[in-house]
Amino acid sequence: MNEVQAVRALIRSRGRAPMSWSDRYVALFGLAMAVAVLAQPVASVLATMAGQADPSRLGAGVALIALAYAGLLSLARTLGPVALPAADAAWLLLSPLPRRAVLGRSAVILLAISSLAGVGLGLALLAVLGAPDQFTLRLVTAVLLGVSAAVGGMAAAVLAQSSQHWDSWLQGTLVVLAIVAVLAAVLGSGPGRHLLVAVADAPVSLGAASAALCGTVTALLVRRAWAALGRVHARTVLTASTRAGQVAAATVVLEFGALTWIVEDGHWRGRTLRSRPWPAPLSGPMPRLLRPLSAPLALAWQDWRRLGRRPGRLAALLAATALPALAAQAGGGLSPVAMILVAGGALTAAVACTTGARRDGEDPSLARLFGVGARAALTARALLPMLLSGVWLTLALAGLTMVGALPAGPWWLFGPLSAPALAAGALRMARRGPVDHSMPVIDTPGGAIPMGPLVWAMTGVDIAALGCAPALLAPAVEPSALGALVAAQALSGAAVLTAFLLRSRRARTDTARLG
Repeated sequence: MNEVQAVRALIRSRGRAPMSWSDRYVALFGLAMAVAVLAQPVASVLATMAGQADPSRLGAGVALIALAYAGLLSLARTLGPVALPAADAAWLLLSPLPRRAVLGRSAVILLAISSLAGVGLGLALLAVLGAPDQFTLRLVTAVLLGVSAAVGGMAAAVLAQSSQHWDSWLQGTLVVLAIVAVLAAVLGSGPGRHLLVAVADAPVSLGAASAALCGTVTALLVRRAWAALGRVHARTVLTASTRAGQVAAATVVLEFGALTWIVEDGHWRGRTLRSRPWPAPLSGPMPRLLRPLSAPLALAWQDWRRLGRRPGRLAALLAATALPALAAQAGGGLSPVAMILVAGGALTAAVACTTGARRDGEDPSLARLFGVGARAALTARALLPMLLSGVWLTLALAGLTMVGALPAGPWWLFGPLSAPALAAGALRMARRGPVDHSMPVIDTPGGAIPMGPLVWAMTGVDIAALGCAPALLAPAVEPSALGALVAAQALSGAAVLTAFLLRSRRARTDTARLG
């Protein structure tokens, strides 16, 4: 027993009781039940993977897998990835104990998580490339490739946490993965499709050799990452541990709004921002008719500046407009997944510009100092969500039309016409409070449903769906009725935003009277 094991044993002896045989039995029984429940669905999914892959779906499928792998690496880099519980970070990390031994348990957990993620990547790769022959060997090869890629990426993220040089390499890898996704999408829809077909029809021996090579590189990265655990700075581990603890606490108590604040504050903390001059229409004299708009626009200008100071975030939002088209092409048509990506992406683009409205809802002192009323402030703050969500939805619908998922027609008109409803939903989401855990729990045949988190999640989404109802119904009707739905969308979007602005002022007035 080394020093760290002795310290942990001392802590366990003075804490909770050790795991008994009954606890082990319950854990093993739960694992066996999970295997029994998931065995049949997993077998059914694997059975659908056997056969020749559809050449028209190869490019989009490979692009989505590359983007998913890039997202996994980016998430690992953002979260740490090496982190400790609060007690270990406060006591063991700063003690004279060997740092590698202190961080060893976290490294094993990361290895297990990355292995599970790698199995998912391997199955997704097999589903895209297909298995025309030797299904078992191709399944094992795909899973080994996925596990090697995920574990190797996690090891690279650990190295990036301990070295700035490796962090630069990891950022370069993310750029390369984005380029690979673009090339795969282009080749899949162009004359280079035969290259992807050749990769899908490659012999099993070539795939086994690639898996062996990838496994060798992964083993080297894991070895270097294990050696680098002893050189990880305590400051980076403490920062990652604090962030992981905040995320875990917000998840346990179902305070999902705190998660976005954690990400936002973590980005701006410690950054030095240069002062920029105000735009001429806001800083100079204005005409008398437009003078009442100066204060609301000045209040909303911080949202525009915040978005401009994060060009990477804006570029990622605009690049995400291709995801619905890729999902539709990979699924062979306008699938429910593509529709969810369209609706969720447009609403996400609108929500990304509502940080100022969230701060006004929690602390309205800045709006009061400017002398701006609730309706004027929300009207000014709705301009940027309308613009960004309208552009995002327009580009996404244009992409779906280009890949043939939507028939010919002016589908792009639903983008700017849905923007008012999306902005109203985003502002309503920004102004909602924390989850009300005092609400009742409804018992259903599928299990108990707590109403507090459900009502919190649907706040904002409800009026956005109501205002975008014609656009959501448009893919299910004939193209000849598209003109009537476009007119209905124009009316519903404007009506929802107007009603939201009027209702917000009345709610604020009622609150002031009660106070």
